[in-house]
Amino acid sequence: MTLPADIPTPVFVLDVARLRKNLETAKRVREEAGCKVLLATKAFAMPAAFPVMTDYLDGTTASGEHEAIMGKESFGKEVHVYSPAYTEETVRNLTKIAGHIYFNSAAQLARFGDLARDAGAHVGLRVNPGYSNATLGGDLYNPTAPMSRFGEVPAKLDSVDWSGVDIFHVHALCESLHEGSVGLINHVADNFGQYIEQVSAVNFGGGHFLNKPGYDVSALIDAIKAFKARFGVDVILEPGGGLVVNTGELHASVLDLHWNEMDLAILDASASTHMPDVLEVPYRPDVIGAGQPGEKAHTYRFGGNTCMTGDVIGDYSFDAPLKPGDQVIFTDQMHYSFVKTNTFNGTPLANLAIRWEDGRVEQISDFGYEEFRRRLGR
Repeated sequence: MTLPADIPTPVFVLDVARLRKNLETAKRVREEAGCKVLLATKAFAMPAAFPVMTDYLDGTTASGEHEAIMGKESFGKEVHVYSPAYTEETVRNLTKIAGHIYFNSAAQLARFGDLARDAGAHVGLRVNPGYSNATLGGDLYNPTAPMSRFGEVPAKLDSVDWSGVDIFHVHALCESLHEGSVGLINHVADNFGQYIEQVSAVNFGGGHFLNKPGYDVSALIDAIKAFKARFGVDVILEPGGGLVVNTGELHASVLDLHWNEMDLAILDASASTHMPDVLEVPYRPDVIGAGQPGEKAHTYRFGGNTCMTGDVIGDYSFDAPLKPGDQVIFTDQMHYSFVKTNTFNGTPLANLAIRWEDGRVEQISDFGYEEFRRRLGR
């Protein structure tokens, strides 16, 4: 898992062999359950890897116009898009890009549904189902948290003109095992049947962590088949992280060592700029060869090379002392990682690379000062 000498850190490295193994799970769900599976590009968007993915998936789902354009141009196949709110201009633009447009509320549907439908798009309405299975981050990552802005509330569904809706859409999971997926499917079946009978498809959103150890894929397949048999509708899933979990790493280097009541290691990778979920969730990413604090002989606190005091990744222990130039490898860094990076403090973006199935590692970006400067205007 070492990097070629000519690829500098920090760099995110996707492993195609592991990605393909995950995609086989999606293929199994598609074939055995008879449903569609889309890539949620909000979680993972690496166009250089899309050719590997297209044979396994039905298309992409976007969170806005730019992601939708990327899906159409770089992935192909179906393009679905949902945003909490649209302008008329955005909807007009999306009708040229996406074949499936989801609205967040009865009001947005009333304003723009005809516009999308007249352009030939399939129209969806997102509903807040009053069910959630967000396994991390609390309400920060719970789509149906109290006072959530996502989806129409059940009390208003009777006012909807369902003759203009093709897809009943819910998203209520986050890194959920099969219990969450099956629970959501059963909850929707038991509580929203009168609306499902008026549409042609149900989209159960993302958060299905299909490739996480312990996920019973057979249980998901059985639940989808039973739902389809009961209502006679198509079923759509749109996982993001569930397709790329454990398929790549963030490689970083130790820049310097310091001491202030404990040993500190300053890295060229940063929580605030390269792994913002470390601070938002929060969580401590695993490092290859490292143990918990105090578990091994030498414990260090990892921090980024920024001015933010809280730019701390976590505490780790090692068998041997660290030294400047040592590389550390953070595992499971393909979802909600490089898509959220930023250039705070002028910190360089971490580059992107792909480890192909023949073992070759190819750097596919060369981010530098220009990326930082371009984002600051003229």
